[in-house]
Amino acid sequence: MRNSAVLAVRRSVLCALSCAALPAALPVASASAPRPGEATRVPFAARYEAVQHGGVVRAANSSAKGAKGTESVNDGASIAYVDVDSDPNTYNSSRAELAVPAGARVSWARLYWGGNLRVGEQKPPEDNGRVLIAEPGGAYKALLADTLIGHRTADGADAFQASADVTELVRSSRSGQWTVAQVNVAMGRSAVGGWGGWTLVAAYEKASEPLRRIGVWDGFETVGPRSGELRVPLDSHRYGKATNGSLGVIAYDGDRGTSGDYLAVETRRSKSVRLSDSANSADDVMNSSITEFGTGRTARTPDGVNTLGYDSDVFDLRGALRDGADRVHVRSGSRKDTVWLGALFFQADVRG
Repeated sequence: MRNSAVLAVRRSVLCALSCAALPAALPVASASAPRPGEATRVPFAARYEAVQHGGVVRAANSSAKGAKGTESVNDGASIAYVDVDSDPNTYNSSRAELAVPAGARVSWARLYWGGNLRVGEQKPPEDNGRVLIAEPGGAYKALLADTLIGHRTADGADAFQASADVTELVRSSRSGQWTVAQVNVAMGRSAVGGWGGWTLVAAYEKASEPLRRIGVWDGFETVGPRSGELRVPLDSHRYGKATNGSLGVIAYDGDRGTSGDYLAVETRRSKSVRLSDSANSADDVMNSSITEFGTGRTARTPDGVNTLGYDSDVFDLRGALRDGADRVHVRSGSRKDTVWLGALFFQADVRG
């Protein structure tokens, strides 16, 4: 398992900034920690694993929107920035609530962000590993990626994903909506479309909740007609019948209305179940949406249904685990779209 950054690095990359001083302060923050390297492909690997009473939650939103209303398909759409704050120094910003249960303790948290650098404009990749984050009621802080950044130019896009540990910040924050700004995404129009967004994933402990196996896996991989299928072995433990569980996915450039992309859970050597719900069909599961069990469920600003190429969805695994399992492996593929996968997060009840 990959380890989170040590305390000294966390303190160096999370520094409070006043809104008026943002342009001058950001270069100072970037000089305080080494810039992580980039790779065109980052294989999926475990980032966090635990067995504890508690669960995993996430907040997510898009950093891009349709320039002329909500287009049904991302390809060829005119892309503009989402910008919900009142700060003239930010060109994109969006908010979402992280629903940590009352009385719970956050044991781990990480922010993922990414997008397309090439749309009508070309953004410099030097800014891929830098965003601003503000806890509920707090001021912006500069956050730098602390691990290898996925960055690949292919299929008409210039796509990336970066991430950083934010455990201490989330653990000490109050409830409410988080704001993430300055995600390095491009606006304009291109054949493959523009996209971008962020997801904050947090594991928590709470004694009154069931004992659960929790895990987060991340990487930067493509699936599509030329890339083939991606298979990620998440878990090799046995689960009894009617086990409760959920699976979350972060993905980029899934077009709404373009069929052929799927997310499946293999529970035995000969059994695989394609995931779907009321908001995500089994044959168009990467459809530009931020949902949980088929609904919005969490507060977001803005809260558009079509997130134009950014997916952060949580699926109910009770159907897949109805007959029990001796493994939980995830398979993802696409017959038409090229889709970029960034992270998977999983929880399932453990019965003693």
